[in-house]
Amino acid sequence: MKTVKIAIAGLFLLIANATQAQVSVNVNIGTRPDWGPADYDQMEYYYLPDVEAYYDVRASQFIYFGGGRWVRASRLPRQYRNYDLYGGYKVVLTDYHGRTPYTYFDRHRVKYYKGYHGAPQRPYRPRPVYGYNDRPVRHEHRDNRNHDKHDRHDNHHDRHDDRHDDHHGRR
Repeated sequence: MKTVKIAIAGLFLLIANATQAQVSVNVNIGTRPDWGPADYDQMEYYYLPDVEAYYDVRASQFIYFGGGRWVRASRLPRQYRNYDLYGGYKVVLTDYHGRTPYTYFDRHRVKYYKGYHGAPQRPYRPRPVYGYNDRPVRHEHRDNRNHDKHDRHDNHHDRHDDRHDDHHGRR
């Protein structure tokens, strides 16, 4: 009798553990993008007024009207390739749960017109910074005694090179 109770308890724990693992996998699917608003944990869609498009957080897809129909894609259409997702305003659609947020597009387009900005937003994660400032800074330490000697040597070569240039700066 004791072994039956232990077997039932073990089976129960095994099922509970499998269910919990399934839930954690589902939670991780469709994580919000880095450029999404920071103050919202549970959301399914953003409406992007400047480009009149939606973003499906669960599917990680943009939804926009193109070619006479609503299209789902991992990127915005070509005409918006330079659109700043970090700087553009995102309307979080907290009252819609379904697969076709564009059902209410006429309402969204009027209420959240191009250029619309509601309350200030900050992105979920900061904008990545690329370019000149990302290069590592090298700090060179020179011995001051050698510094003057190298400068004099370099100046000598500069004067020597200048003598061989003609009046147009050519050699």
